[in-house]
Amino acid sequence: MLLGLIGVAIFSLTLPFTRLAVNGGMGTAGVGLSPMFVALGRALTAAILAAGWLYWKRAPLPPRSALPALAMVAIGCVIGFPWLTSVAMRTLPAAHGAVLVGVLPLATAMFAALLGGEKPSKGFWIMAILGSVLVIGFALRQSGGALHAADVAIFLAVLLAAMGYAAGGRLSQTLGGQQTICWALILAAPPLLPVVGWLAWQDSAQLAHASAAAWTGFAYVSVFSMFIGFFFWYRGMALGGVARVGQVQLVQPFLSVLGATVVLGETLEWPTLVFAIAVIATVATGRKMQVKRG
Repeated sequence: MLLGLIGVAIFSLTLPFTRLAVNGGMGTAGVGLSPMFVALGRALTAAILAAGWLYWKRAPLPPRSALPALAMVAIGCVIGFPWLTSVAMRTLPAAHGAVLVGVLPLATAMFAALLGGEKPSKGFWIMAILGSVLVIGFALRQSGGALHAADVAIFLAVLLAAMGYAAGGRLSQTLGGQQTICWALILAAPPLLPVVGWLAWQDSAQLAHASAAAWTGFAYVSVFSMFIGFFFWYRGMALGGVARVGQVQLVQPFLSVLGATVVLGETLEWPTLVFAIAVIATVATGRKMQVKRG
């Protein structure tokens, strides 16, 4: 659970730093990077780091049986989630997007059950649903009771990330958390390389004039969100189970809101703290519920 919490703490700053990267500063204060370049460029940067780590560890090639799970991690966590959230962060405040990502624990538990190997109890599902209702209610409250097109992008991103989390968490039990994310990044690198190269050429003027804040955001999501965070996250799920450790994600939206306040200067309102206390209580209860491991 502690390893999972460290991973979540790292991931919680993903949306604030993504918004910083695409907008270039607080609000629209600077020149930002294009959402597509941020999404795919961060994956390619992390793939370079992954290649270096695998070479340093002299890691063997993954077995052929691991390729389907690695493909799901690559599609969901390496490409899908970064791309959709980068697009959404052009228009949504990071705090708003963060609460929508709060449904990720429920989606992760659902995919864990669908992929087999874990059977959460009824009590676990009740707590997961309750936590998700809390964060969805918070999101609707913040947006005036209506969801926008960018909200849909966030929800699709959540589904893709949940698929990658569940597949990667199970594979980590045999392949190891570090190798799981590294090989998924390597698998995604060949199609990403020409696309990122073309984006860099097309957006060369924008890249040259992008603010230091934008590049800081890009550096964080490349090194921490896309690489280091997964080392803790997949190791935690390998030890404690995908569904149970996935419950720690329920606190991620509120860590993200705090991060948005610090990084972007977004306003922290008292209802956020009330919802945070309620969600943390749900996580604490959900931890105690039975989850049968396959």
